[in-house]
Parts: sequence; C-alpha cells; structure tokens
Amino acid sequence: QVQLVESGGGMVQAGESLRLSCAGSGRPLSGFVMGWFRQAPGKEREFVAGTWTPASTNYADSVKGRFAISRDNYNNAVYLQMNSLKLEDTGVYYCVAKLRSDTAFRSWGQGTQVTVFS
Repeated sequence: QVQLVESGGGMVQAGESLRLSCAGSGRPLSGFVMGWFRQAPGKEREFVAGTWTPASTNYADSVKGRFAISRDNYNNAVYLQMNSLKLEDTGVYYCVAKLRSDTAFRSWGQGTQVTVFS
C-alpha cells in the first residue's frame, strides 16, 4: 500500500486548465501503476487516465487529447494536466495506485473537487 494525497482542484470556467497533483508517501510510486478516476454527482466512479511508464499511458475517450498524465519519480508524485475543461469534467478526482500484478487499484487518495462552470 502507498498513501496518496491529491491537490490542485478548484473552480474554473469552461475552456480553462487545471493541474492536479498526487503526492505519494510510504513507498516509491515508481513501483506502481498510477492513475486517476473521477466521480461526478449522481454518477458512478469512472477511469480517467493511467500510466505505467512515460510511454505507457491510456485515457478515457472523453478526455483524450485534453488531459495528460505524467509522473515525477524524483518527487514521488503524479500529475494530471487538464486542458479545455468542459462542464462534464466536474467531479471529485481520485489518485490511485496498484502494483502491476494487482487486478485492481488498491490505494486511493481522498479526492479533490474539480468544478467547471460556464
């Protein structure tokens, strides 16, 4: 297990950008598959982005071309750069981690709220 703390959420106008940060502690994040999930009001939690290596990333179709996940092993952190934000991007964003051998993400942060308004 690893402890994860998100930051960087806030309220932004549609079309603007935000950068979420996820700080890890307890173990190096370099040994984990990292990702971001989000949950909009009244909806189920959904996958947003994931990364194992800089060359190995994947995204939900709804954010492809707008969001970018990256990791900073030196600072034991993971980031989610969100550009061209839309109203439907509103939700609580969670940083997640799993070992490559795990079938599911076992470590979750507490979440950070992102609100996009028109």
